[in-house]
Amino acid sequence: MNLEESIGYKFKNNKLLEEALTHTSYANEKGIKSNEKLEFLGDSILEFISSKYLYSRFPNLREGELTKVRATVVCEESLYEVAKKHNISKYIKVGYSESINNGRNKPTILADSIEAIIAAIYFDGGLEEAEKFILANLTEAIEIASKNVGQKDYKTVLQEKLQKNGDVDIEYKIIAENGPDHDKTFTVEVEVNGKVLADGVGKSKKLAEMQAAKKALENVK
Repeated sequence: MNLEESIGYKFKNNKLLEEALTHTSYANEKGIKSNEKLEFLGDSILEFISSKYLYSRFPNLREGELTKVRATVVCEESLYEVAKKHNISKYIKVGYSESINNGRNKPTILADSIEAIIAAIYFDGGLEEAEKFILANLTEAIEIASKNVGQKDYKTVLQEKLQKNGDVDIEYKIIAENGPDHDKTFTVEVEVNGKVLADGVGKSKKLAEMQAAKKALENVK
């Protein structure tokens, strides 16, 4: 499967996709356009489309709650997961300096490329096609974020509970990573003062940490 098949959009102008996948470090070496300006526009399109979706999908959420859900979804970690899903690291062009520092796998570079791809789709096929791509990749994350809005997350609740009698050292450690880069599963342990309380499994480090904290709460009196 090539990238266009993966993202579900066939470009009429392939140069737009090439530009979206060209990091500044590579562009500077070759004297060509980078994806920075596409990324700038893609960020705004992403925020607009996600805001529109949230507004219509969750009529009972208050403005502050809608903002919180959007911030959870339109963030580096979320976009990094989208990039891994489509194996963007295989296609992104980075310069020598980034290449020797594993730049093509950096979350920031990959997340930025997703914003650039959104803008490229917009220029090539219009706002409706950009919206299709955004919702196809982020609707599930939006639904998950909306379920926890207005509530303290498990990590916060666990911290408050453990520290009610004084400071303790809480640490989350990744003990296993399984699966290919674009579809990893993480296992995380939560320790308190060096003692393991629980472990958790998730498709991202954050989700695994949340699961570990949730299980730990069941064991904390």
